[in-house]
Amino acid sequence: MLSSSEIESYHQDGFVIPDFRIDEQTLEQIRSDHERLLKKHPEFLNYCPNVLAYDLSFLNYARIPEILDLVESVLGPDFALWNSSFFAKPAEKGQATPWHQDGEYWPIRPLATCTVWIAVDAANTENGCLQVIRGSHRSKKLFRHQTNPDPELTLNQELLKEEFDESNAVSMELEAGMISLHDVYLVHGSAVNRSSRSRRGLTLRFMPTSSVFDREWSSRMAREKGLVDHAERTLFLMRGKDLSGENDFRLRW
Repeated sequence: MLSSSEIESYHQDGFVIPDFRIDEQTLEQIRSDHERLLKKHPEFLNYCPNVLAYDLSFLNYARIPEILDLVESVLGPDFALWNSSFFAKPAEKGQATPWHQDGEYWPIRPLATCTVWIAVDAANTENGCLQVIRGSHRSKKLFRHQTNPDPELTLNQELLKEEFDESNAVSMELEAGMISLHDVYLVHGSAVNRSSRSRRGLTLRFMPTSSVFDREWSSRMAREKGLVDHAERTLFLMRGKDLSGENDFRLRW
């Protein structure tokens, strides 16, 4: 579990880098799974918004007991996995991810999510590591975003510049196997990768089951903003029970 000081950091800063590492054998398996995914779907060279829809092998990493313990530390004993994405950011041609808040994209009510970010490769400023605005989650509100259709971006909703101060950005440099956890309201983004090293990262998206995954709302957001439609995501109950009584855990693939 997270220590008391790590839990305090998560709630105060909006993110935490716990004292935990994925072992090298598991990292090699993630890399192998990703290579297999790209052979079948080269269109996901930079970003795959839902790896579980194409290869359920990635579900194994969401079930690592130590990761579930860390998530339970911040979400409580009842939570589900609702998505997993892969941000590959290949060497020399890795796309940027614009400054944003995850909650701008996600059909969860009330909005509450913990994202686990697994560094499949070492991530630093040279190859486009994640950058965050410390404490930007505290108001528990979504700031103003605009649609940016630039095909060189992994996502299309971008925070307006006047909504945050980029000079306060903190670079989350991680060695391969390290992980971070961050809050759904945290302002974050990442730069392009023009280095000779890839910067692969696997994300696991967990929500407390006191919240509801609203499929109808997801389709409406997709139509109105051109977002990825999450309506057909399969939810996986990872621990506890569905407190809302409204979530659908039926396999959809």
